[in-house]
Amino acid sequence: MQGGEKVDEWVIETTSPEETRLVAERLGRLLEPADVIALIGELGSGKTLFAQGLARGLDVPGSFAVTSPTFTLVNEYPGRLPFYHLDLYRINDPAQCADLGLDELLYGQGAAAIEWAERLGAELPEERLEIHFAFAGETGRWVRFRAFGGRMGRRLAALKAVGTSRSPC
Repeated sequence: MQGGEKVDEWVIETTSPEETRLVAERLGRLLEPADVIALIGELGSGKTLFAQGLARGLDVPGSFAVTSPTFTLVNEYPGRLPFYHLDLYRINDPAQCADLGLDELLYGQGAAAIEWAERLGAELPEERLEIHFAFAGETGRWVRFRAFGGRMGRRLAALKAVGTSRSPC
């Protein structure tokens, strides 16, 4: 982040995996080309579940099982936009991502969700929406959204306007 940039934040508590997935689906409906979602949290905190909800919102066909690409590092899914799902759990140094074609994945015609995004360090795009997950009981999660840049600030504002209730968007 460049010095002095405003970062928009929003914190919610979801009470179930279904509610977490619904919030992600609503965000997925708002995504546009070159949008980057950085997913950050402990093992089992909901990153892959959130990516599954994003895929739903991006109209990835239900015939595709959206799973964490831990060994392949990136999965691509067709939808309203191409959806790139990256998992950097096994990455120790951002240089290990050199062969992934990050520029195409993060700045191209699709939307990207990156699990363990903090492992990219300075290679993370300045324009991104970080989503931090923390446990809130057995099935609940604290979900903190941090929008970096004006475009992602607008996505976050639109998500807030839609809300998190179970009623239709």
